[in-house]
Order: sequence, then structure tokens, then C-alpha cells
Amino acid sequence: MKQNLTRLLIALLLFSTHAIAHQPTFYGREGMIVAHDQEAVEAGLEILKKGGNAVDAAVAVAYALAVTHPQAGNIGGGGFMLIKMADGRQIAIDYRETAPAKSLRDMYLDENGDVIPYKSVFGGLAVGVPGTVAGMQMALDEYGTLSRKKVMKPAIKLAQKGFKVSYQLSRNLEYLYNVTESFPETRRVFANNGNFSKPGDRFIQADLAKTLKLISKHGNKGFYEGPVAEAVVSTILDFKGIMTLDDLKNYKAMNRTPVLGTYKGYEIMSMPPPSSGGIALIGILNLLEDEGLDTLFWHSSAAIQKIVEAERLVYADRSEWLGDPDFIDVPINEMISKEYAGRRKELNDLSTYHSSESVSPWTASEMDSLKRYFKESEETTHFSVVDKWGNAVSNTYTLNWTFGSRVTVKGYGFLLNDEMDDFSAKPGVPNMFGLVGNIANAIEPNKRMLSSMTPTIVMKEGKVVSVLGSPGGSTIITSVLQLILNTIDYKMPPVLAISSPRFHHQWLPDVVYYEPFGLSQETIQSLENQGYEFEIRSWIGESNAIFYDPIYGGWIGVPDPRRGAHAGGY
Repeated sequence: MKQNLTRLLIALLLFSTHAIAHQPTFYGREGMIVAHDQEAVEAGLEILKKGGNAVDAAVAVAYALAVTHPQAGNIGGGGFMLIKMADGRQIAIDYRETAPAKSLRDMYLDENGDVIPYKSVFGGLAVGVPGTVAGMQMALDEYGTLSRKKVMKPAIKLAQKGFKVSYQLSRNLEYLYNVTESFPETRRVFANNGNFSKPGDRFIQADLAKTLKLISKHGNKGFYEGPVAEAVVSTILDFKGIMTLDDLKNYKAMNRTPVLGTYKGYEIMSMPPPSSGGIALIGILNLLEDEGLDTLFWHSSAAIQKIVEAERLVYADRSEWLGDPDFIDVPINEMISKEYAGRRKELNDLSTYHSSESVSPWTASEMDSLKRYFKESEETTHFSVVDKWGNAVSNTYTLNWTFGSRVTVKGYGFLLNDEMDDFSAKPGVPNMFGLVGNIANAIEPNKRMLSSMTPTIVMKEGKVVSVLGSPGGSTIITSVLQLILNTIDYKMPPVLAISSPRFHHQWLPDVVYYEPFGLSQETIQSLENQGYEFEIRSWIGESNAIFYDPIYGGWIGVPDPRRGAHAGGY
């Protein structure tokens, strides 16, 4: 009786929210941008209104976030841009960082062969060769319509003249000051040596403005060569790193082929390796397609079980097979095929509890050595852009840990990433996201580390239906997954699809994480009785998404309320 009453109340809530949610949070007939900061949204809208396309606007947003969102927005990191052009072209730009040429397979191990804590996370040795500047330049050169000078102008203005600090950013700057005693330049630039900006203060970054001007004038050469490159290498060497000028000069963004799948009549386009996101997302959807989720109550024990079991299988595969496709042969076509999903389900019924050990590609002794690691960072950032012609961009980029390696390039005002932690420092030992990898993601010179970033575009008969993505480390894949399930299986309107509580399972640790108010006690108890373990955690992701409006033909922008993101259209 109590369970039936709970279901009735939730159903009434869904019905009432559905009625309200038909009024879009943000609507635009010509274009739409959803990103973490309002200033970045406005930078992108300025470019769209000046005649730029979605790619031009995306580059403007990325550079603006490098100013306003230093936790993850960056020029010292890297990421992935997925593009669907109105003429049908489908593009995946890989501007993931690479390992310096002097990198060694065991560079983070001690004399006993054990991983040295934090060596791959903080300081110069944690830094991969940055890719963001090269990625933005490739996007502009091949798919944009405006000059670099024009699209970078809003970001330079934000750095020169400053912007009002939000409450959240002020708290983050205070945190940064408290953890950077060994990084004086970071304290000077971002925390004013302890007098960090308070909410409403204007934050001016003259050093960063100087760097952005050099990039605006000289393009890649303004970053990967000359004074900026020299400062990057000098700074990294000061913090015991190994990067060289040749590492920077030789960096190249890559134009890759997106991975494509289908789910119940929709086309799913996502990011290929070295991102694991697209393969994992399509793999989970393939496992779930014939499981009848649309006949099961949302977040019921039966629905949760099927989704968790599918996630368990795919994350186990991720640990074994995925890495940089320029270094290993990744079986992409096999892993995203519906035939492979069918074979996996023959061995592992999704309606039955399986321990992670039972579906493991690892030996029993290796499994015994695995353990939970410290709390993951969620400081990646995602933004989505569409324009009046129907071009769409889904972009996710990051410094990895919040504020990256905590190393700021002296005199140039930007932080460097700590993406080297995304390699498998030692097979079977989790990284800071709790993710386990094998030889496929081992450290090698010039190799790109595996990522969970999952920029995604959903289409129907070739037309864009939604532009999706999220930050959140290992939870990115499952956050994007739940957006797709919410909209396709449960017919949720955009606002509800984004704001509904999320849960996550990643094979190891063998725990189902869930947001506050995400699961009923009855659901948890039912699944615990079968062997599942649950753990409540903080909010999952920031899924800044855009949806096509079938009523008026425009675009609905939905900033995720979890972190106070923003949107704007016209």
C-alpha cells in the first residue's frame, strides 16, 4: 500500500511537472547556447548574431570559459568537439592532451612497483601536452566562417576588463588558495595572495589577456611556439616535469570519425576513442534497447536493475579494450554492434544480479588487488550550441581535476592540466575517478590518455533532436545515457529530463551511487536484498543540453540546475 501511494505521488509530480515544463526555460528560433557561465553564453550569442555559425560560436564560448571558469574552462587542457553540419557532415575533433615524449611506462611507480599517490595529479609531472588551442583552431579552419580575431574578441575583453565573480567561483577561488601553498603563481593570479575575489567583485586577468592576444594574432604559433611555449616548459620544469618545446610544437589535433548507433528509431552520434564515451554510451543503449524500459516505472527496481547491469558490462569492457586508437587496435565496430550486445546478454541476463567479479576481464588475483580510490573530481565542463542553419556543436573539455595540476604558467595567467592521471599508471590500480584500466591505456610517449567525455548529438532521420553532454568524470557516460532514456523511453519534456535525479554504476567499485531523493527506500531495499550495494553522493554532472522544439521549430535550451549553468537564445 505504501509503495503504491509513493508511485501515485511520483506520477502526479511527473504529470504536473510535464505540464509546466512545456514552457521552455530558454527558447530561441535562430540559435541557442547552453554553458556553465552567462558571460560565455553571451560571448557565443554575440558571434551568432554577427553571422557566425555554431562552430564559430563554440570557439568563442570555449575561450570565454577559459576566462570565467578556471576550474575547468581552459587553454591549458584539452577535450573533444562533436559537430553535425546542416549539410550532413559529421565530425569529431579530438584535441585530447598527449603524453610528453620523455614519458615512461612506470613513471608514477616507486621502487616497489607501487603507485605514488598524487604524483600524476599535482605538479609538473602530471601535465599532458595541452590540446585546446589546436582543437579550436582546427574547428575554425575547417568548419567555421569567421576569423580567429573576431571569435576571440569577447574572451579577450572578459580577461582585460574583468567580469563579476559569482558566489560559486568565489568559493572555488578560496578553496584554490587553501590548497596551493606550494604553487605561489597560482595563488598570485587566482587568489590575489589570499585576497581572493568575493561575490560581485570584478576579476581582471591581465596575464591571461596577454596570452589570448598572442593566440588571436598568431594562432597555434602564438601558443605552441614562442614566449608562451617557453614559459610553459620553464614552469613545468620548475615543478619537476618533463615537457619540452618539441612536445608543444609537435602537438596536433585530430579529425576522427564519430561513432554511430541507433536506439528505438533515433540515431546516436558520439565521440570515438580516445574517448570511451561514445562506445560505452552506444554499448549500454544496445543492451537496453529490447529490455522494455518504457513499460517499467521510472526508477523502479526492475528498471534500475537492467540499467545497472548494462552499465556493469560496458564499464568492464572499457577497462580492457579502450585506449588511443593511434597506438592500439580498438575493436570499435564490434563493441558498438547490436550483435555483440546480444551475445553479452546471452551470458548475463540484465534482470539478474551479477557481481562485478563475475563479469570481469581480470583474473581473480587482479580483482583482489582493486580497491576504491579517493573521491572523484567533476570539474570538466560541457556546452552545447546550435545555429539558425541547423549546425550543432557538442563540446566537452577539461583540466581534469578541479584547477588541474594547480600549476599556473608564470607570467601568462593560465592553469595546466593533470590529464596524465587518466592513463593507467599501473594495470588494475584505479585512477582518481575510481576507473580501472589495462595495457590498452598504459603510458607511452605521445599517446593520448583515455577519457570518459561523451559529447553526443541525437538525430531523427538525419535532423538534430538534441545536443547533449556533461562533466562528471566517470559519471559523464551514465549522465548522458539517462538523458536519452528520459526523453525517448519516458517521454519527459526537456526540463524534467535534465533535472530528474540520477544514479551511476561503473563496474568498480561495485556500488550504485545515487543523488539525494533519487531512489525510494523501497527500491533500494528491494535491490539490496538481491545483492546490490548503494551509496548516496553529491549531485551528478551538469548536463547542459539543447532540444529541438517540434511545436515552433526552434530550440529549447536547458541549463542543468545542479551547478547553476546558463543558457541564451534569440
